[in-house]
Amino acid sequence: MFWLKKVAGFWLMPLPLSLALIIVGVVLLRFTGKRRLGRGLTIAGVVWLLICSNAGIGTLFILGLETRFPPMPELRENSSLPASLTRCRFVAVLGGGHNYVEGWSANNQLSTSALERIVEAVRIARRLPAARLVVSGPADPDNGGPSHAHLLADTAVALGVARERIIEIDSARDTENEAVALRRIVGDAPVALVTSAGHMPRAMALCRHQRLDALACPTDYTAHTGMAKPLEFIQWNVGALERSTKAFYELLGLTWARLRNKA
Repeated sequence: MFWLKKVAGFWLMPLPLSLALIIVGVVLLRFTGKRRLGRGLTIAGVVWLLICSNAGIGTLFILGLETRFPPMPELRENSSLPASLTRCRFVAVLGGGHNYVEGWSANNQLSTSALERIVEAVRIARRLPAARLVVSGPADPDNGGPSHAHLLADTAVALGVARERIIEIDSARDTENEAVALRRIVGDAPVALVTSAGHMPRAMALCRHQRLDALACPTDYTAHTGMAKPLEFIQWNVGALERSTKAFYELLGLTWARLRNKA
């Protein structure tokens, strides 16, 4: 089921879906008599690719997810913390991917998303000295090396967090499994949940299903404005396609969880 979900999710993303429509359409046009269907599929693929690559539309897609939970404000040393954060006994970081390269430092092996997540978690954990830091992510069976959770832990240690404060979850392969594992560790204790802003709605829904007392602490924003700028709607670029892809991935994941009454 895990790999079936991954494969199906991949082919429903904007670029693979657009290319599949274009290729099937061209084949029908060139090698069959179904020219009308082939022409329709080809046009649909090109139009869908143009829509998802538009900077303004890509921003609108991801803003719908990234603005659902506010970011944690700046936590100055001499200022009081938000009451919702003060009560947290754990700071949990969901996995964000890595590429193992022997001899590289842990932070250089983390993906950009994972690095932003652990930096935000350390920022929060330093203001909550009594809280435990929970890091999550399995090992990559294809590339070997340490688990993602261990790389996050090593990065946190390099940023000043004591090793004995860190709890590693290295068996959870997706967000749903992470929520289950997190519930076993923290129980009813309040937890500050750190993940990418676009991923936060799905993560919070899955955590609430597990009855976790979670406080959303989003980071890793891809749209840094509160709205799409007018000039963005006459621009097409890879960054927009990436934002659209992230948005559709999260919406598909949230829909799948809701269909199974998991969120």
